[in-house]
Amino acid sequence: MSRLALALLGGLALWLSWPAHDLWFLAPVGIALVALATRGAGVARGLGLGVLAGLAAYLPALHWSGIYVGNLPWVALALLEASYVGLTGAACGALGLRAPRGWRMPYAVVVAAAWCAGEWLRSVTPFGGFPWLKIAFAMADAPTLPLVRYVATPGLTFVVALAGGLLAAGLLGARRAVRHPGARSPLALARPAGALAGAGAVLWGPALLTAPTGGTSVDVLAVQGNVPRAGLDFNAERRQVLDNHAEVTRRAVAAQVAAGRGEPALVVWPENASDIDPVANADAGQVITAASVAANAPILVGTLRQGPHDEIKNTTLLWEGSKGPTAHYAKRHPVPFAEYIPYRSFFRHFSDKVDLLTHDFAAGDEVGVITAPTSRGPVPVGIGICFESAYDDLMRDAVTHGGQILAVQTNNATFGYTDESYQQLAISRVRAVELGRSVVHVSTVGTSALITPDGVAHQRTALFTPAALRDTLPRRTEITPAVRVNDLAVWLSMVIMALGAIARTAQPRTTSTTSSDSPERSDHHAHPGPDPDVQRA
Repeated sequence: MSRLALALLGGLALWLSWPAHDLWFLAPVGIALVALATRGAGVARGLGLGVLAGLAAYLPALHWSGIYVGNLPWVALALLEASYVGLTGAACGALGLRAPRGWRMPYAVVVAAAWCAGEWLRSVTPFGGFPWLKIAFAMADAPTLPLVRYVATPGLTFVVALAGGLLAAGLLGARRAVRHPGARSPLALARPAGALAGAGAVLWGPALLTAPTGGTSVDVLAVQGNVPRAGLDFNAERRQVLDNHAEVTRRAVAAQVAAGRGEPALVVWPENASDIDPVANADAGQVITAASVAANAPILVGTLRQGPHDEIKNTTLLWEGSKGPTAHYAKRHPVPFAEYIPYRSFFRHFSDKVDLLTHDFAAGDEVGVITAPTSRGPVPVGIGICFESAYDDLMRDAVTHGGQILAVQTNNATFGYTDESYQQLAISRVRAVELGRSVVHVSTVGTSALITPDGVAHQRTALFTPAALRDTLPRRTEITPAVRVNDLAVWLSMVIMALGAIARTAQPRTTSTTSSDSPERSDHHAHPGPDPDVQRA
C-alpha cells in the first residue's frame, strides 16, 4: 500500500477514535498506519505525509468550529492542527531512516516520543495552544484510562502511541516473514508476534489498575436550562437563558423536596447561564437570588462581567441567596479567535468574520478555586470554564490549590448538534481519573453529566433539552501521581528524540534511502536480512 494511502487511512482512524464515534481502539491503529507511512521517508516527505494524515483527522473532527462562521476558520484551524502532525511525521521520517545497528533507536519508541512531543507543542503554541483532540482524550472508554492517574495526559498519549509503534513493528515483521521465506526462523517469527503482544499488553494491561472513588460526599444539583435557539445568537432574547435556568432549578428542587429528598448542598449552572450581567442588572440578580433561596443552596453562576474600562471577562460567580455574589473566578485562558482576536487588523484581510466579536475578552489572573459554603461545610470547587478543561496546567492548578471537586461549566449552544459537546464531555471524564476528582460537567444545552473519579459519566443528558442532574459526589483531597509527574513524559520524549537525532548523525549511514511510494522498499530493498525494527521494537 502506498504511503499516501496509509497516511490518509491513519488520519481517518484517528478521527473515528474521538467522540462521538468513540472507537478508541482505532487511535493506536491510526498511529501505526501513520508510522508505516512515514518510516524511512525522510524529513520532507515525513512532514507532508504527517500533514495529510492530520488533515484527514482534523477536518472532519473539527467541522463544528465553522458551523456558524463559515469554512475559512474551520479549515484554518484544521490545517494548523495538522501541521503539528506534520512535525511528528517529519520526526518519524528522519529518525526511522536506517542507521548503524549499534546506534539505532527502536522505532516504536521514536513513534511514541514524536507523538507525545508533537501533541504537547500544539497544546502550547500558538496563542497558548489548542490541546482539544489529544490522543489521551480518545481514551475515556478505553482499558488504558486508569493509567492516566499515574502518567497524566502526556504520558497516556505516549503509551497509546507506543502501542501504535509496536503494532507497526509487528505488522512489518509479519509481512516480511510472508514475503521472505528465509526470514521465517522461529526467532524471526517470534519477534513480530512479541511486538503485537506488547501492543496488546500496553493497551489492555492498565485495566487492572483502579481509581479510588471514596470520600466525604457533597450533594450537587447541576442544571442544564437550554437556550431559545442554537447558534451565535443563542442569547438574543434578553434574559431568556437566565430565566430557563432559574425555572429548571426551582422545579427540580420543589419536586425533590416533595419526594422527601430535601434541598441540595450546591447548585451549579453552566457558562453563560446568565446572559445578562447580574451584578450590573438588578432584575437579573433578583432572579438568581430567588433561585438560590428556593434551593436553600449557593449557586455557581456562569455569566459575563464588564469591567470599569469596558473589558469583558467570562466569569463564574458564587451567589449565596440574599447575600448575592460573594466570590468569583474570571476565565484565565480566553479562546483566541472566539473570545478575543489577536492581530485583528491583520486577520481581517482574510475574513471579516473577525468583527463578529465586537469586544475582546480579558483574561483573569487568579486560579479557579471557589469555596462554597454548604450545609455539610465549606467545599472548595475547582473551576474550568469551557475550553479550559482541555489545558493541563489550568486544571492541575485547580487541584493543587485545594479544589475537592471540579466544575466544568460550558456553553455548547454556538456549536449546534455537533460532536463538540461529546468531545468536551470525554475530556472531563479523562480529567476526573487523571486528577482524582469528581467533575460536575454542565452545559447550557448538553451534553451534561456528573462524573465520578473513575471517569464514569452519570445521568448523561441529551442535547438541547432542559435537565436537572442531582447526586452525591465524593470529595477528595489527594494529589494524584499524575499531578506530581506533570509533563515528565514530554521531557522524556524530547530526550528520546534528541538521542535518536544523535544516533542519526554520529556515524555516516550505511545505505541511502531510495525514493519510493512504498514505506518498505527504501528500507528493505538492499537488506534481505532480519528487520532491525522488528528485532528492537
